[in-house]
Amino acid sequence: MHCVIVGFSVASYNGIKRIYTSERANEAHNINPYLMDAPTIFIESRKKPLCSVPMITKGCQPTDGGNLIIEDSELEEFLQKEPNAKQYIKRLVGAREFINNQKRWCLWLVGVSPAELRKMPLVMQRIEKVREMRLNSSDPGTRKLADTPTVFRETYNPKSFIIIPSASSERRKYIPLGFLGEETISTNLNLIIPDATLFHFGILTSNVHMAWMRAVCGRLKSDYRYSKDVVYNNFPWPTPTDAQKAKIEQTAQAILDARALYPDASLADLYDETTMPPELRKAHQQNDKAVMMAYGFWGKLNSEPACVSELMKMYQEKIGE
Repeated sequence: MHCVIVGFSVASYNGIKRIYTSERANEAHNINPYLMDAPTIFIESRKKPLCSVPMITKGCQPTDGGNLIIEDSELEEFLQKEPNAKQYIKRLVGAREFINNQKRWCLWLVGVSPAELRKMPLVMQRIEKVREMRLNSSDPGTRKLADTPTVFRETYNPKSFIIIPSASSERRKYIPLGFLGEETISTNLNLIIPDATLFHFGILTSNVHMAWMRAVCGRLKSDYRYSKDVVYNNFPWPTPTDAQKAKIEQTAQAILDARALYPDASLADLYDETTMPPELRKAHQQNDKAVMMAYGFWGKLNSEPACVSELMKMYQEKIGE
């Protein structure tokens, strides 16, 4: 349970302002709507990124009644009966599958000819069920999708992308991000950044971005709810030197290398604060330092609220307020 008590007044207040964290009280120059010592601003929804960075979008929404999806437990039997479908099956990941390394599959029939489809009776049965489900929907948009029952609502399949789970546990210091390729389809329960680089990964997985996320994101219960229009599109990115950018790319790769040392572990295992491997924690700490240096924060800021306060000042400057 969360209890927040806020007092409002039209009169100015010139007394001492304090922000309480547990038993500690810190004096503040200004307490903003995010209960931080920072400018009074509101982070509003934005359709495009504030800075010159790749566009972010949600993954592909099936809207199929489950008929284009193949559970791992039924995959072997399905392929025994319909072996020609193997080349059209891809790994499917929502937030749960990505974080917990759970296997799930889907029929990815984008561009497959009708002649080829008609050679696969079990696939045709599933397609017809998708069509029926969409036709029977009360939503006009879903009924329109009945015209294309072979494919998901969205059909983009980038060669490489960063994946960000839309929901993640508040117990994690870092939301587990990752790189995936065209052999995997992300559902709409994740956000994806096509053609993103190691530099982008390094910034997004850093403590700087995580501090921003914790301050401005929505919540599902108490868990983080990452938003493209509020969290990502409003995030103030640094302007690093070539050397600083190269260092962030190096530390970002070190994070991926540290994960690879434990191929049997899921991201849920790796990012549990109790079981996080020392190599991974060290890699994140080095990446945090590299990103802090790119912002000019290293050696100057020693708390997450102070970091967010500076980011909000950067945000305010970029939007021209």
